[in-house]
Amino acid sequence: MTAERINPPGLSPPTGFSHAVVATGSRTVFLAGQTALDASGKVVGDTLPEQFERALTNLLTALRAAGGTPCDLARVTVYATDIAAYRIHAPELGRIWRELAGRDYPAMAVVEVVRLWDEQATVELDGFAVLP
Repeated sequence: MTAERINPPGLSPPTGFSHAVVATGSRTVFLAGQTALDASGKVVGDTLPEQFERALTNLLTALRAAGGTPCDLARVTVYATDIAAYRIHAPELGRIWRELAGRDYPAMAVVEVVRLWDEQATVELDGFAVLP
């Protein structure tokens, strides 16, 4: 995939996301929502950063299984059950993102939700990627 990340000077400087991503490729991979489930289907992690790391790992595992890499991500949505906690942990979550996915940020949104399908989950990530 080729990805052009667009961050117009008239918009607030992006931190941990891109305002727009123009992706060119031949395959689109839609990634289902991933929470902090382990291989047995149990939510792991007591803290938001622990759950975020596992959910992102799960998302990237699905992406790699489809033949993609983190730089192929065009869009990611983060669903959090406590946006205030997400803001508090944002620096640590950003560090986890950079360690696992690098600095080629997709277009992103963070949305607060009442609860997730997995009741113990505090965060879920979904998205799509464009592969060459």
